[in-house]
Amino acid sequence: MACQIIAEIGWNHMGDMDLARRMVAAAAGAGADIVKFQTWRVARLKPGPWDNDGRREIYIKAELTDDRHHQMCQACRDAGVQFMTSLFDVRDAEFVASLDDTIVKIPSPEARNDALLAAVDGRFKRVLVSTGASAWSEVLGIPELVRTSALTLLHCVSTYPCPPDRVNLPRMPALRAVTASVGYSGHLDGTADAVAAIALGADYIEKHFTLDRDLPGRDNKFALLPEDLHALCAFRNAYAGMSIDHGLELQDSEREVKAIYRGRWSAQ
Repeated sequence: MACQIIAEIGWNHMGDMDLARRMVAAAAGAGADIVKFQTWRVARLKPGPWDNDGRREIYIKAELTDDRHHQMCQACRDAGVQFMTSLFDVRDAEFVASLDDTIVKIPSPEARNDALLAAVDGRFKRVLVSTGASAWSEVLGIPELVRTSALTLLHCVSTYPCPPDRVNLPRMPALRAVTASVGYSGHLDGTADAVAAIALGADYIEKHFTLDRDLPGRDNKFALLPEDLHALCAFRNAYAGMSIDHGLELQDSEREVKAIYRGRWSAQ
């Protein structure tokens, strides 16, 4: 399977469903395979620092109601891309699976929410678990909790945005010793981290996506624009061709060159 590119809209739409639909269409047009949102219920949000820094208001504005979920699923179908969302609560697993049981993401803060992992296991064909802010001992236990669904562990550094010297790509090969399928969820400004992760064999690449970096919200500030996503998808496609194994011997296309040019210069 070629690397799948996930355009994370998340809450970048800020509750504007017309904008969200335009984002879906633009991500599909740029070559993304999957468009991802986030599922939460503000009524379940515990008190915290978000009550004093404006984030609760953002959560309220950007929450996807059941109807908005259906709208975004339809927008993805219309655009020809796979719908996906991040789950934070066991109580949302059944509803999201009723929309599409193909794939779901467990975000980094919930990577060892064992009840949530148990709720999605077997309910979705594939479960992506982001490993940001997780101790290695916690990561090692995830495959014990996802046994029925296909599992992909996403290397992630939970820093927003993430500077290049904190990306820590050597963790990806270590993850492959834990599970067969490994991906990357990146917060570096730009595409360099994703390009490197593709070269390391990532099965899934997730990057934030927007139509305008001046839109409200933290994630819009370092999200890929359509032209950035298009360039990333073009590299993915080219790399898939460059990675075809033609063996150790010369290729047929080289034989004529060898026959014509080898030994053409006189030794005298």
